[in-house]
Amino acid sequence: MGRIHVAVRETPLSCDAALAFLDDPSHGAVCTFVGRVRNTNQDKPVDGVSYDAFDALATHTLRTIAEEIQSRWGEDLDVWLEHFRGHLPVGGVSVVVAVASGHRAESFAACRHAIEEIKRRAPVWKEEHYADGDSTWIEGRALRS
Repeated sequence: MGRIHVAVRETPLSCDAALAFLDDPSHGAVCTFVGRVRNTNQDKPVDGVSYDAFDALATHTLRTIAEEIQSRWGEDLDVWLEHFRGHLPVGGVSVVVAVASGHRAESFAACRHAIEEIKRRAPVWKEEHYADGDSTWIEGRALRS
């Protein structure tokens, strides 16, 4: 059975920690996705982004996505999903997705699926802060009862 690590963190996310977690000689492929704060959005200069989350539900959602990945692409896959909560400057790492599998096809497909589902389902919201001093909450995932 593969391993799963999920977290919502207020401390810097680490690709090195993800790669160490995924270190398994039976896995010939590791695919990673690292999301970073970019310096513009819709032609507006961005100074940084503040992320907020419903931590318990976000962690549950990340775990559900990881379990779905193992169910779909193989129970032996190792999956690492972390999202940042707090303020990040331009270039800061907001999300780390990493998947290890026996072969590259599964790793690529599972990694892509993970980031798309995190963006679609995780209760994480972002407020962009612009160079002109303005800020805007970017439309995110609504909580449903």
